[in-house]
Amino acid sequence: MSDVPTLPADLLGTIVAATKTLTAARSAREGLAALERRAAARTPRPGLFTAALSRTDRWNVIAECKRRSPSRGVLRADYDPVAIATGYTAAGAAAISVLTEPTFFDGAPAHLEAVRAAVDTPLLRKDFIVSEYQLLEARAMGADAALLIVAALTPEELQRLAAFAAGLGLDTLVEVHDADELRIAIDSGARVIGVNNRNLRTLVVDVHASARLVSMMPKGVVAVSESGLKTSADLSRLSGLGYGAFLIGERFMTSPDPGAALAHLLGGA
Repeated sequence: MSDVPTLPADLLGTIVAATKTLTAARSAREGLAALERRAAARTPRPGLFTAALSRTDRWNVIAECKRRSPSRGVLRADYDPVAIATGYTAAGAAAISVLTEPTFFDGAPAHLEAVRAAVDTPLLRKDFIVSEYQLLEARAMGADAALLIVAALTPEELQRLAAFAAGLGLDTLVEVHDADELRIAIDSGARVIGVNNRNLRTLVVDVHASARLVSMMPKGVVAVSESGLKTSADLSRLSGLGYGAFLIGERFMTSPDPGAALAHLLGGA
């Protein structure tokens, strides 16, 4: 069904709680030692994701593979992440984000693994990561980077997970929504910081969030604007403000041909 469900008052808290339960179940099925062996079998590509978002000769778009959104329900009934990612790569995506969260986004680790086997583009594991186990999973899946959401972590957890990711050869995209969260991200030493225009607790989109926070970004940090971006004019405006990359999902997922939609967007550069 594609009907949008009634959302809990604190969606982020609900998703994080569900994530912890599901991660515990997966770790019971596959112990840490077995997962470490799978992760070690992957050759990491540290710095590749960050370098792809740092280019100055193009608009660096992280194009997203996402079947469902908590705010809109099913975005794409005929969801084929491999076909979508292949189209994104052909269209010039700087990187590809693959949702692996199952309960609210209909994602799965197998989606990222399949995309990794099909394309060489840098891949971001998009999930609600709260443990080292999930970062090991990300490397085992073939991800080049993992998302860390400041609102889902304490500052100490953020620093610990960022350091663990770096030790695995994974880049991190540290996501914030307001000035307080941005300060925490900066203090953690984040090199790639995403400003999500959507409040993850309420799902309200404030397209001005990126504009408000860009002046606080330290020199040398790759600033990424996320959510609510739809047109070439949006990217042009934000690029002029100092954003080096853009994460876009629903705009493509609701298009008949996501790759063609990305190509059209980039054509306005």
